[in-house]
Amino acid sequence: MLEAILASQVIPEAQKSIACKIFEGKRISSEEGILLYYEGSLSLLALLADHVRRSINGKLTYYNRNVHIEPTNICVYNCRFCSYSNHQSPESWELTIDEMVDKVESLGNEITEVHIVGAVHPGRDIHYYAGLIQRVREARPGIHIKAFTAIEIEYMVKKAGLSLEEGLMILKEAGLDSIPGGGAEIFDEKIREVICGQKSTSEAWLEVHEVAHNLGIPSNATILYGHIEKYEHRIEHLNRLRELQDKTHGFNAFIPLKFRNKNNELSWIEEVSLIEDMRNYAMSRIFLDNIPHIKAYWPMIGKQMAALSLSFGVDDLDGTINDSTKIYSLAGADDQNPALTSDAIRELITGAGLIPVERDSVYNILDKQI
Repeated sequence: MLEAILASQVIPEAQKSIACKIFEGKRISSEEGILLYYEGSLSLLALLADHVRRSINGKLTYYNRNVHIEPTNICVYNCRFCSYSNHQSPESWELTIDEMVDKVESLGNEITEVHIVGAVHPGRDIHYYAGLIQRVREARPGIHIKAFTAIEIEYMVKKAGLSLEEGLMILKEAGLDSIPGGGAEIFDEKIREVICGQKSTSEAWLEVHEVAHNLGIPSNATILYGHIEKYEHRIEHLNRLRELQDKTHGFNAFIPLKFRNKNNELSWIEEVSLIEDMRNYAMSRIFLDNIPHIKAYWPMIGKQMAALSLSFGVDDLDGTINDSTKIYSLAGADDQNPALTSDAIRELITGAGLIPVERDSVYNILDKQI
């Protein structure tokens, strides 16, 4: 049937050949990915991405009940795209461990995951953050703790004079379950020099995740798109993630993160269009054939646009959030108080003709709505 659809459309032979590979479950090359990015129509990319999505996940579409904790926005780095750190934000904060634990306790059984990320604080090392995780674990023994980007981990480990293996084992023994995908930005050092020159290298980000995977700590991955990068840079970024996934099988999900241009040093860059957002979701699903889930982070793109992304390869809408993150609201996201109920998320999913699935943090099914 898919071949018939292709035959009914006017598609250049090069694109048709790539599409046939995708329908047959074969991996496409970086060169083929770049060609699709530049020349593939949005309708073709949607068709291909939806095929890949359904071959991996069927009609199941995931969400969880989570809360974000952002310990501080005081940061040793001053990334030009960032609207969150104390260098750009009109406010700065340092939550105490007691304040953070109280927040988790106050939500009781409303959440199954606590997501802890923030700035790279100059005065806090691995032992401080291991203590935070241990306190959260004691307060909520059954909750999944997903915490600290690779950028945070690299800094806190070096500050303590430890190897990555030693530092990650300390965090794991304290109760860390997984790590998020933030801080990847774009894996091109020349572009990183422009947008986040002080930050860790691409190689350092990848190494943290590889070591974590080898220690049995799963993670997610991200990309920051829509600034000064080109499609070639996006494909190279995806390819390096795909290669690491071939090696470790430790990534659960990939989350494209859109550059938002408010209150930062790159405000002169116009934000990319909705069409470009959907093109990027589709290409992420098509190219990353070995990462099982593509997530639309709705506080970044908005609820309705996240629902639309379900037609472009996305199978995860993240979680309830509980108005607990400032990262995108400070950068000008439409939703300044991000929170959704489980019922509201399910309505977005069923409205797209798909099946809502409440998951845990590693995609075990907790509740499936059929």
